Amino acid sequence: GLADEEAALAAALDAPIGAPPLAELARGRKSAAISVCDITRPAPNRRVLPPLLARLAQAGIGLEAVTVLIATGLHRPATEEEIREIVGPELYGRLRVVNHHAKVLAEHRYLGESSAGTPVYIDERFMAADLHITLGFIEPHLMLGFSGGRKLIAPGLAAQETIKVLHSPKFMRDARAVEGSVADNPLHRELLEIARMARHDFLVDVALSRDRRIAQVFAGHPEEAHRHGMEFVGRTMLERIPEPVDAVITTAAGY
Repeated sequence: GLADEEAALAAALDAPIGAPPLAELARGRKSAAISVCDITRPAPNRRVLPPLLARLAQAGIGLEAVTVLIATGLHRPATEEEIREIVGPELYGRLRVVNHHAKVLAEHRYLGESSAGTPVYIDERFMAADLHITLGFIEPHLMLGFSGGRKLIAPGLAAQETIKVLHSPKFMRDARAVEGSVADNPLHRELLEIARMARHDFLVDVALSRDRRIAQVFAGHPEEAHRHGMEFVGRTMLERIPEPVDAVITTAAGY
């Protein structure tokens, strides 16, 4: 974990990767939507949100103009208790926090089809904002290579009509859709295209230590910053073993 998380977050927001400082990027915009992980992911939203919101305020986007969307995908909505846990008690009640509802098509905006033919529906409340931001964390993912980044838009804020295609054999049975690799990974490529269609403006992703401290911060251009994060996580978390083993003991960790 980092010795000074606050300093690292400030540095990442003020000197981001491949993008202007967040306060500069937000200047002249009237509203912002922030996509965050639900309770099934240990993303440190309550630590990342305060400095991020401070930069938006500097640019003239106050709390009243910010919507935080819980990127549930097809998971159930977050409870009030979980929302308090996700955003932290200091922000709970002062910030508009809403659940994404993948099964309510009317709450989504149709953006057209991807080049692979996926119908793209993204939460209207996210699309209606002037500035589109995601907060996440990066870890190896069983078919997407790595989590974080584009995943906070689709499947996170996508309608079930979109998610069912992304989670179908079309992608899941492709031999290139594997853990720890985005090289020619068709699902990674698909989600990047969908995120571009939804105008993904800015990203803040972190890598976590085994005790859930922030080990590194990656902020800025959604694809460049996320690529830096994937490289870091791949280098520090993935191990190669010389030969197959007889048995593996694993845990999903979780909340």
